[in-house]
Amino acid sequence: MKKIFYLISLFVLLIFISGCGGYKPIFGSSELKFKIADYSIEGEKTLGKKIYYKLNNLSKSLKDNQDIKNIYFSIKVSKEKNATVKNSTGKILEYRISLKTEIQVKDFTSNNEILNKTFNYSSTYKVQDQHSETIKLENKSIETIINKIYQELLINLSQNI
Repeated sequence: MKKIFYLISLFVLLIFISGCGGYKPIFGSSELKFKIADYSIEGEKTLGKKIYYKLNNLSKSLKDNQDIKNIYFSIKVSKEKNATVKNSTGKILEYRISLKTEIQVKDFTSNNEILNKTFNYSSTYKVQDQHSETIKLENKSIETIINKIYQELLINLSQNI
């Protein structure tokens, strides 16, 4: 009796899952049709380049089309690292890393502003016994923040392009 119940439940579950094949995200990156014609990066250039490379890879993945808009990106990133927790001897136990990213997007041909947005994100991480482990946590925090900025930027671009 239990086997029949499990088989019926599995069959219903498979039918339900296969019926969800038409799912499309609201702000899908495939709907963005742009090509980066020019760009500039200021401030923390290595962090700005990470954002640019993500955008450039997305724009290269789009097929050539008449509807593609040539755009100009200006990315300015500033990083701030502060100690947030110290013990009684003054040894730092935790840091906060903050990224302020100003992104300006313009239509390359008409120079009309498409987007002008500032993203402020921060993350905390604890100091580890090994300095290399602390550096890994800092880099992971920065990468997480960059991914958040990239996702927010895609949402804003999909609303404005």
